Amino acid sequence: MLPLARNSGSSTTFTRVAPSEKPNASATLRPMVMRVLIPPGEIVATADHRVVLHGVPWSHYEAQLAFRGDSSSPRIAYLDGAMELMSPSRDHERIKSYIGMLIEAFAMEKGIDFSPYGSWTLKEAPKQAGVEPDECYLFGSDQQRGTPDLVIEVSWTRGGIDKLEAYKRLRVPEVWFWQDEAIQIYALQNATYEPCVRSPGLPGLDLDLLVSFLAHPTAMQAVRAYRLALVDAEPK
Repeated sequence: MLPLARNSGSSTTFTRVAPSEKPNASATLRPMVMRVLIPPGEIVATADHRVVLHGVPWSHYEAQLAFRGDSSSPRIAYLDGAMELMSPSRDHERIKSYIGMLIEAFAMEKGIDFSPYGSWTLKEAPKQAGVEPDECYLFGSDQQRGTPDLVIEVSWTRGGIDKLEAYKRLRVPEVWFWQDEAIQIYALQNATYEPCVRSPGLPGLDLDLLVSFLAHPTAMQAVRAYRLALVDAEPK
């Protein structure tokens, strides 16, 4: 089984030294630590702990998921032989929870049926892609679909695998990326993601208005103020 590791302020990758002909056999991994410059404004003390392993067969990814079990950490993502293990920071979790609660407040105010599914493990072996969002949702009364309508990703620290490519292969219709105090929406159109300013799954949602409530000191204050703003924005 591949080892878990942590870092802070650096990115760790592993190269396979003596791969076996059998994809599920053990192999020797030699760590290579690469220093990454922290961008201006990056708070090292609150950074996520992230490790990326390269040359990992799909069977090892499945084994790592099984070994972790129902624990929420680390979150594990996979793309074309690269496996990312990420333990989210406190601020990472706060941001994703605030975004989720504000989405839910909007949906309830507008009468949009929904259910949250947290870090639902999405994976397909033929696509060589697996990912666990920070939060995800199904909209409408049909809650039996195998892919969420909307996923949320918080990019608190840079690096790791290309999550957007993984979501594209898994045919997720809408992805939100929070980074640098802003949210970018991507909608799947003709098998590729296009950036957009409006949410296809949440029509009428003012993204700038939602983001403006993320700085409130408590979630209760954020949700209460947002709901009042939604009421005030209704046509009189």
